[in-house]
Amino acid sequence: MAKSRTIKKLLVANRGEIALRVMRSAREMGIATVAVYSEADRNAPFVRFADEAVCIGPAPSKESYLVFDKIIKVCTDLKVDAVHPGYGFLSENGDFCRALEKAGVIFVGPSPHAMKVMGDKLAAKEAVKGHGVPLVPGTEGAVSGLEEAIAVAKTITFPILIKAAAGGGGKGMRIVEKESDLKEGLERAISEAVNAFGDGSVFIEKYVAGPRHIEVQIMADAHGNTCYLFERECSIQRRHQKVVEEAPSAVLTPELRKRMGEAAVAVAKSVEYNGAGTVEFLLDESMEFYFMEMNTRLQVEHPVTEMITGLDLVKLQIRVAEGEKLPFTQKDLEINGHAIEVRVYAEDPANNFLPDIGTLNTYRPPQGPGIRVDDGFEEGMTIPIHYDPMIAKLITFGSTREEAINRMERAIDDYAISGVETTLGFCRYVMGHEAFRSGKYDTHFVRDHFTPEVLEGHDPEEQLAAAMVASELGMAGSRPALAVESNASGVSAWKLKRR
Repeated sequence: MAKSRTIKKLLVANRGEIALRVMRSAREMGIATVAVYSEADRNAPFVRFADEAVCIGPAPSKESYLVFDKIIKVCTDLKVDAVHPGYGFLSENGDFCRALEKAGVIFVGPSPHAMKVMGDKLAAKEAVKGHGVPLVPGTEGAVSGLEEAIAVAKTITFPILIKAAAGGGGKGMRIVEKESDLKEGLERAISEAVNAFGDGSVFIEKYVAGPRHIEVQIMADAHGNTCYLFERECSIQRRHQKVVEEAPSAVLTPELRKRMGEAAVAVAKSVEYNGAGTVEFLLDESMEFYFMEMNTRLQVEHPVTEMITGLDLVKLQIRVAEGEKLPFTQKDLEINGHAIEVRVYAEDPANNFLPDIGTLNTYRPPQGPGIRVDDGFEEGMTIPIHYDPMIAKLITFGSTREEAINRMERAIDDYAISGVETTLGFCRYVMGHEAFRSGKYDTHFVRDHFTPEVLEGHDPEEQLAAAMVASELGMAGSRPALAVESNASGVSAWKLKRR
């Protein structure tokens, strides 16, 4: 039986939008918050929002956000009851979790055991194997060398996928179409895995053609109750990393949704999971699904689940960490409406989505019905080069999928950012594309449908100059300059950027 313990002060071991998002829920619960920050984030909104804030080091994360001894010292000095890790950084670090436990501090998340098992893809497959969870055909353990790789590939047939056992984010992953490419693919995957994770273990799976990436949100308490909070479709990706997510999926039937949800619950129960987690599946062209991995933390895209369920996942995480039971059962949950999230990165879609770090000369997020913006920046701030270049998450909600898409188009058009290139133009293109509108898309959307040329056709500088001339001539009345730019030029604000 779980021990009940009240959390009165919560430290958020993260930065940016997720730190701010967690603190807002904590404040609504009457919980005091503590921010830890690097020198690069000294003036960030999350630092000002917290009740207390402590600088823990220089900008590089290995000298600040990843040094858990510094974070634990802050917990001790300020008498912190619990730590919420957000996502990234130390959110799936079992050693950090154990160190907090030793210091008498609650970790808002699962056990170190669950993290360890689900953090290793091979161990995760072994754990769920006896629980009726469908698995992609492939090796049960790490590949010992080229000869074994050739034998396995011939058994499951090409194309195959080589994956790092400790991997994530597309690193240590190689698609191999034929035997002659296997040696090079294996060597590159191992090299990437060593560089990224310090572990060169790789395994082989049958490559699923035309897959959709469907993930299921689960929530579990320490009293044996586990529920699935439905699915998110995350198939619009670049470099195996998500850019657009929606809930629910446009293709799941109620019966398939139930099967996938129950499989996700089985995955969670295989490691006695506690808290919020996400079970990821591949869905093939025949609507067969296969377990891929489990993320033992809150996901970046959790807002779309919150929108369609009416639940606050952060508050649920905190209550479960305090030892409370889930306040609902599976039959109490239902889907209401449709939600879409786009990730607003400081990246240039016309240059292979490479980061475009700079200063937000203009930053004005959209507003209005059904729009939510989770961000951690303000106008005039510089996006630090040391961290992930995500500026914000833009979420729209509608009573139908069509309304959510139309609302997203309007929200993107209203989003004003200058000083850096962003992914907003790409996301606007996705919203209007027939493949996305019809729901008939997969993880190859960027490869099959996107080229930089689709974002061309207007010169932002010329359009801005024309708008300014129009304003000078009095053609635009007294409207704000940015509104003039958008309306007078006939293009949306996301095209009127920077330069």
